[in-house]
Amino acid sequence: MAKAKRKAKATRSKSKTAKKTGAKAAKSTTARKPQRFTVSHHREGDFDQGLRPYSAYRDLGIASATNGMVQAHVIRMTKPFNAAEVAIPHYHDVDFQMVYVLKGWFRSEFEGEGAHTFHAGSCWIQPPKIRHTVLGYSDDCELLEIVLPANFETVTLS
Repeated sequence: MAKAKRKAKATRSKSKTAKKTGAKAAKSTTARKPQRFTVSHHREGDFDQGLRPYSAYRDLGIASATNGMVQAHVIRMTKPFNAAEVAIPHYHDVDFQMVYVLKGWFRSEFEGEGAHTFHAGSCWIQPPKIRHTVLGYSDDCELLEIVLPANFETVTLS
């Protein structure tokens, strides 16, 4: 009798595994546009004016390599912090946004999360449409930002 129970249990386990594997297989067949290999080496000349007048952006070529699925860039602060110019509440209409501090420090306040200061090596995720305000940054601040999708809207709040 015990042998029959073990066999039945093993059969149920295999059945569950097959179902899970099937679900994963179905999920991975979702059609995505093809991606291509890309490399971006540091060159000072690649920094240009971007979204904000107080920073320069270096596009890492990820948007074109992923057919618009992902954007990645390095943001370098180019002017000293000026609250009148920088501390403007806003949000980004994105699916995913991650920021990593490469150099210096960066301070921002997030709706429902309070103010946080991030130093070189710190990383955070900003959930979609979270309202936030830049509160300060060091003169040498550089950030790596990864965003999905590559094209998105930034909404300035009054």
